[in-house]
Amino acid sequence: MAGEPQADCLFCKIVAGEVPATLVRETATTVAFRDINPQAPTHVLVIPRAHYPDAASLAAAEPQLAADVLCETAAVAADEHVDDTGYRVVLNTGAGAGQTVFHFHAHVLGGRGLNWPPG
Repeated sequence: MAGEPQADCLFCKIVAGEVPATLVRETATTVAFRDINPQAPTHVLVIPRAHYPDAASLAAAEPQLAADVLCETAAVAADEHVDDTGYRVVLNTGAGAGQTVFHFHAHVLGGRGLNWPPG
């Protein structure tokens, strides 16, 4: 069921403290931690504590929680000192777009030039 922890979800296990992660921020509704395979000097993932497989399902079910995640991306950028130099927030939806963990997450990338289009 959407919103409920999933036993086989890596990010649900991070939220539960069952899998270690380098946490950078936590709120009542979100957790932010460093990506284990960083693509930029700053690469932090911001996730909702509740399990939703992607951005569309989260936005449809809990728009305020989607807003919480987005607000936390800005807080992470400020904490990481990339808010003034520029940063990118990436939301991958589906395997074809590069999503590998199907628990909604926002990538906060910064600390280097981020040309467009990516990839």
